[in-house]
Amino acid sequence: MQNHLPKQYTLLVLSIASPLLLGVYEDDRLIKTLSSDKKTSDILLPMLKECLDAYDISKIIYTRGPGSYMAIKLTYIMLKTIEIMQGIQCFGCSGFALNGDKPIKAIGTLYFIKEKETIITKKYEQPVNASFALPQSIQDLVIDEESTPEYYLPAV
Repeated sequence: MQNHLPKQYTLLVLSIASPLLLGVYEDDRLIKTLSSDKKTSDILLPMLKECLDAYDISKIIYTRGPGSYMAIKLTYIMLKTIEIMQGIQCFGCSGFALNGDKPIKAIGTLYFIKEKETIITKKYEQPVNASFALPQSIQDLVIDEESTPEYYLPAV
């Protein structure tokens, strides 16, 4: 008689840019994508609830920065609450891991850029089109030891 273990899933939350993306991973492979152009404050909680109700999520990874300060803060608060209330451990990753290390919009014409291991802001006169994508596999995704938000506030 075979003893089947219940499947466990990982949820990846990409909320630092629009569209907001959530990916459900089984054995590190993407099996479901949710996307929304609505504000993080309006749609993230219903999207999280949909995933938590449909899958036995055992781990959540989110983009902890750099990017939209408000989205990072809201996402962290919601995920930390889920971690405390449901015991689902929350981890962070860099936004650069999900956009090919391209510039990430900061404010106005300022963008966050990664120079080696340092993140700075740089002014671009023309908008930079750096789209984000959920990877097909999270096996090689670098997970940060820290889950707290990584705020990089540019000088205004």
